[in-house]
Amino acid sequence: MPMFRWPRLGAELSGSEHRLTRLALRIVVGTLVVISAVAPGAAEIASAAGATPAPSDGIGLRLVEIPVNAADDPRAQKYIVDHVAPGTLIHRTIEVSNGSDSSAHISLYPGAASVQDGAFLATEGHTPNELSSWTSITPAEIDLARAGAQTATVTIAVPADAAPGEQYALIWAEARSSADAGVVAVNRVGIRVYLSIGSGAAPAADFTVDSLAAARADNGQPMVIASVHNTGGRALDLSGTLELLAGPGGLSAGPFPVNLNTTVAVGDTEPVTVELATEIPNGPWMATITLGSGLLERTVEASITFPRSGTAAAVPAHEPIVIWPYLTLAGFILVGATVLLLVRRQRRLVYPVVKFA
Repeated sequence: MPMFRWPRLGAELSGSEHRLTRLALRIVVGTLVVISAVAPGAAEIASAAGATPAPSDGIGLRLVEIPVNAADDPRAQKYIVDHVAPGTLIHRTIEVSNGSDSSAHISLYPGAASVQDGAFLATEGHTPNELSSWTSITPAEIDLARAGAQTATVTIAVPADAAPGEQYALIWAEARSSADAGVVAVNRVGIRVYLSIGSGAAPAADFTVDSLAAARADNGQPMVIASVHNTGGRALDLSGTLELLAGPGGLSAGPFPVNLNTTVAVGDTEPVTVELATEIPNGPWMATITLGSGLLERTVEASITFPRSGTAAAVPAHEPIVIWPYLTLAGFILVGATVLLLVRRQRRLVYPVVKFA
C-alpha cells in the first residue's frame, strides 16, 4: 500500500489551486499581524490611586480607603460609591489636609445633594436630606497646622426600613476666615456620596448614546452634542473623548475631551457637550465619541456636518463596525477550504481511478 504524502505546493497543484493556497496563506499572515497589533492595547489597564491631593492654596479632602471589589473603579477612588442592604453600617476613612499659608480650623459635616439637569448639585450650608441624616463624621472638628493632614471616619448607618433606590450626599470639609470688615470667607471642598440601597446585587450601570449633533456657538466655536440616555440603575459621571475622522481632504482632528461636569440620573436623557478647536471646517466628518462612567464604556460614531451657526439636526449614532474579526473568520474559512482542496487532490494522486474494460 502506498504511503500517504502531502503534494509539494507548486508541483502537483494546478495553477488555480496554487493561487488559492497563496491567497489563504496571505490572509492568515495578515490576520495574525492584525491580532498581534490589537491585542496588547486591549489588555492595557490604567490604574489610579486615590483622589486628587489637596491644592497648594486651600483645604484638601480625599478618600483613604475604598472597597476591595471596587479597587479598579475610578469613580470609587474619588467618591463614596456603594450598594448596601437596609440596616447596613458602613465606614470610610478620609484625609483632610491644609494647603494654605496658615493654620486652619476645619469643620467636617454631611450635606444634601441631588442629580438634576445633568449635574451633581450641592445644597447651601448644612441643608440635610435622608442620606445626610444617616451620616456622621468623627471627629467633626479638626485644627491643622500649615501643610498638616489628619484622617477622619465617615459612618453611614442605613435604617432597616430604608427605601430601595440611589441617594446622594456630600461630605464637606469647611474652613472659615475671621470676620474682616464684616465679611467671612468660606472655603469648602467635598466628596460625593452615591449610595444605592436594596437587597441582592448592585443594580448594573448602563447607558446608550443615541445621537450626535454638530453645532456652532455664537462666537463660531464648533461643538458636538451627544444625547446620552441612562438605561441602568446607577447615576453616571461621564467622561471621554471625541475624534473627527475622514474630514475634508482626508483631515482628522482630536481627540477632544468631553465636558467632565455631566452627571446623568437614572432614567434621564442628557446632552453631553464636546467643545472643539475653532479652526475645524464644516465637514462632513465621521465623529467617533467614547464615553465612560467608572468601568463602563461605550463608543459610537455618526457622520456629521457643522452648520454655519446654530445646531444641526441630530444624527442617529451607531457602534463602529469592527472589520478584523470578520477577516479572521474569512481567513479560517479559506484555510479550511484549501486544506480540503489539498486532501481531495491527494486522494486523486494516491488512489487513481481504475477503469475496467
